[in-house]
Parts: sequence; C-alpha cells; structure tokens
Amino acid sequence: MLAVATLFACAAPPSPPPESPPAEVRAPSDPDAPVACAPPRPEVCTMIYAPVCATLAGEMSQTQYSSPCNACADDRVVAYREGACE
Repeated sequence: MLAVATLFACAAPPSPPPESPPAEVRAPSDPDAPVACAPPRPEVCTMIYAPVCATLAGEMSQTQYSSPCNACADDRVVAYREGACE
C-alpha cells in the first residue's frame, strides 16, 4: 500500500493543454477579404480538408493549402482566402 502511495506521489503533473490556434485577422465588413496569419504560427495541424489559397511573402503567386492551419504554419504565407486557388 505504501509503495502505491509513493508511486502516485512522484507522478508528474498532467501536461498543460495545447495552445490555441492563431487568431485570424480579417476585415469585419468584407467576408471575402484575405485573412492574415497572426502569431504564434501553428506547429501541428489537424487533418481537416478545407482548402485555402495563400499569398506568399515577396511573391506575386498564390499557393493552395489543405487548411488555414497548414497555410499559416508556413512562415512564407502572409495571408489566405477560403477556397481553392483559381
């Protein structure tokens, strides 16, 4: 019995919950406006498929990502809009 109590007394505390995903910055009056990626950038994304078309910093091209999280995880992305690239 003493060994069991000692075992639980030395157990590590539970890990804190993961940080929330970055906030999205969007113009409130225009739902089609690009959404800026705000810090902190995500490190892990779920496998939800919700395609977005992202604008890369310093480039005139756009790249498609599988989700807003995946787009903002790329440091080159400055903003994205919902939906596939045209």
